Amino acid sequence: MLVPILATVLGLAVLAWSADKFVMGAASVARYLGMAPLLIGMIVIGFGTSMPEMVVSAFAAAGGDPEMALGNALGSNIANIGLILGVAAIMLPIIVKRGILHKELPLLVVVTGVAWLLMSDGQLSSGDAGVLVLLLAVLLTWQIMSARQHKGDALEHDVEASTDRRDMSKKAAWTWLVTGLVLLLVASRVLVWGAVEIAESLGWSDLVIGLTVVAIGTSAPELASTIIATRRGENDLALGNVIGSNLFNTLGVIGIAGLIAPAAVSTEVLVRDFPMVMGMTLLLIIFGFRWKRDGRINRLEGGVLLAIWLAYTAFLLVTA
Repeated sequence: MLVPILATVLGLAVLAWSADKFVMGAASVARYLGMAPLLIGMIVIGFGTSMPEMVVSAFAAAGGDPEMALGNALGSNIANIGLILGVAAIMLPIIVKRGILHKELPLLVVVTGVAWLLMSDGQLSSGDAGVLVLLLAVLLTWQIMSARQHKGDALEHDVEASTDRRDMSKKAAWTWLVTGLVLLLVASRVLVWGAVEIAESLGWSDLVIGLTVVAIGTSAPELASTIIATRRGENDLALGNVIGSNLFNTLGVIGIAGLIAPAAVSTEVLVRDFPMVMGMTLLLIIFGFRWKRDGRINRLEGGVLLAIWLAYTAFLLVTA
């Protein structure tokens, strides 16, 4: 039991560290290759911040643990809202721009609903997974085309400012890109092995381990970056990062895992976990809504989000 615990802790630590190095290395390489900041933000950083979930879920699905892969994706979405946005709002209230309330958040609700509907028959088939991956490709294309029509897009400025602060040489960029990717793969494999061994020893299901330990671990890079951004007074970026990450998790992570290994979807996922993801997403809209002006998620509302996540996680562990 001691070895799996050490493997899980070490895997989580290396995963969080290597994910950050991989994203910044990839963003710098993309800049040297002449990629526009807008594309770096939407594709390189978008995929990069969800890379831990993607790699861990891919290993879990390939290793015959599809429920851990699904639990990782849904658990990360819940942790992103409850843990990450909750902590960020408690530290400093988060501004919710009207555009996000009118477009991105409703889009996340629709995407969550589509995934839920596709799996409502108790199966994540290769066809269902293909639909999710196709939707991700369509969504990315639409977002890029839409953003290109607005010169000086806010996301473009944010990406430029972020990468300028951590500029690195071409050699360093390629080194961290390759090193970060290799460590991501190794750490993910170690983490999945350790988590499966712990689940079997404690009698917990792969789904519960995916929803709790693995989900928290793969969300660690986003939590760290959000805390750093909040200290700089840039916590308004946290909401956009969480929405983007949840979209990638729902469409890309679940879709890729389903293509690798189609699987049965348990009743708990359909009646407990998907409703939790949907409910917390709708709660963001309610908390952030203000009539005809930008809204905000205040410290009290951040505390509510964090309390819901803590209660949900405690319930999973107690009933496991």
